[in-house]
Amino acid sequence: MKLGFIGCGNMAQAMITGILTQKVVSPQELIVSNPREEKTAKLKDEFGIITTTDNREVAKQSDILVLSVKPQVYPAVIKEIRDEVSSEQIIVTIAAGVSMEAAERQFGKEVKIVRVMPNTPALVGEGMSGLCCNEYVTEEEFDLVHKIFESFGKAEKITENLMDAVVGVSGSGPAYVYMFIEAMADAAVAQGLPRKQAYTFAAQTLLGSAKMVLETGQHPGELKDAVCSPAGTTIEAVNVLEKKGMRSAVIEAVTAAAKKNHQLGKKKEK
Repeated sequence: MKLGFIGCGNMAQAMITGILTQKVVSPQELIVSNPREEKTAKLKDEFGIITTTDNREVAKQSDILVLSVKPQVYPAVIKEIRDEVSSEQIIVTIAAGVSMEAAERQFGKEVKIVRVMPNTPALVGEGMSGLCCNEYVTEEEFDLVHKIFESFGKAEKITENLMDAVVGVSGSGPAYVYMFIEAMADAAVAQGLPRKQAYTFAAQTLLGSAKMVLETGQHPGELKDAVCSPAGTTIEAVNVLEKKGMRSAVIEAVTAAAKKNHQLGKKKEK
């Protein structure tokens, strides 16, 4: 199987690192194009993958082709490669706001499309991806793409109408988490903890708490209650977070990201 990437930005680099680290494909089975060779040089040196500046070459060679370019560049890239793409190839799109219908319309023919919203923790094998596909993709083909995205984290099949929500909660979500870690660490530094240790305490606390949710299957509220002793320190802190509107702020942030993704999609369809 030949896996191709057109574009080599942060998300693509995270995915490629995860895929190769987990040995989903060999370096010789992975080809990446980017107009600037310096973007692919590190990956080429580190993993020995095939690189080129020719998008058409990647399209010709790939069984599964990942379009990992900015949403606004999709029309130009698809126009460039559409004559090289066959009905047997699987096209994976990872751009916010680009629907499967819009991508297919740009190709001007029936193509197999799997739409995915991954996130950057793929770089450390802890990504979260939502996937959906059009009617031309077989169950076996979808499972193959699903397996690729599970190689660097977790992946869930969804319907396309839920993609806006996925963008809001996990596509954009790492940024919210980094802000929370930074804020926790700042508070710890204010209390005297050295900066480096403060980041370690805050980040590991979030990592461990997330694993508790995923591995115990308990409701987050139950897990929170288990930490909150009567008249203790934690319930005092929780009371402040509630007064300051933490829940509503997070809900509004996720909703805003989801709405923006929807708006981007509508704008591109015009």
